Amino acid sequence: MHLLIVEDDLDLGQALLAALQGEGFTCLWIRRLADVPARPQPEVDAALLDLTLPDGEGLALLRRWRASGVTTPVLVITARSALDDRLAGLDSGADDYIIKPFAMAELVSRLWAVHRRTVQQASAVWSFNALAIEPRAHRATLAGQPLDLSAREFHLLVELARAPGEVVSKGVLGEKLEPSGDPVDPATIEVHVSNLRRKIGAARVRTVRGVGYQFVP
Repeated sequence: MHLLIVEDDLDLGQALLAALQGEGFTCLWIRRLADVPARPQPEVDAALLDLTLPDGEGLALLRRWRASGVTTPVLVITARSALDDRLAGLDSGADDYIIKPFAMAELVSRLWAVHRRTVQQASAVWSFNALAIEPRAHRATLAGQPLDLSAREFHLLVELARAPGEVVSKGVLGEKLEPSGDPVDPATIEVHVSNLRRKIGAARVRTVRGVGYQFVP
């Protein structure tokens, strides 16, 4: 997953980066509301949002996002533990509310739990008939046999499998495959798709000409 972190505390921000990157996440860390985009970029899978920031309230940003139709999962991370604060966060559209200080292991588990709900999967293993994908474990099997996928091929498979039946453009895939740098070019994506089809079955990845690709369970 690629995460947007909105947190002004220097020590906590650095600790979050170290812990989350160690778990395989990529992250963009922002310390001021003024620097947060009006809408999260397409490659952002979830946001960690502090409520008390130097130039405003994180809750106001969350409300603006939800009012404008932003559906990116948001996990509030805050020292505000009062019931009214928790209710305000959840009622404003937060997907989870985590009180500081928290264990990094719990934060990671909550991120994956929110992600499972987002992709409508009940467990850590996404099942599509004979194909099974375990995003957190970076593992995929076909008819019970492990698939030998490169990092890019696995990432591509996960991105396509998030929303079975939906068409994902090459532009979005390019940003998803390299969220912290220059997007992967369309020609390279075509090569990865070709390799992926060879390993999981050509029928599972359908080309929609001029648009992108569609995962077929």
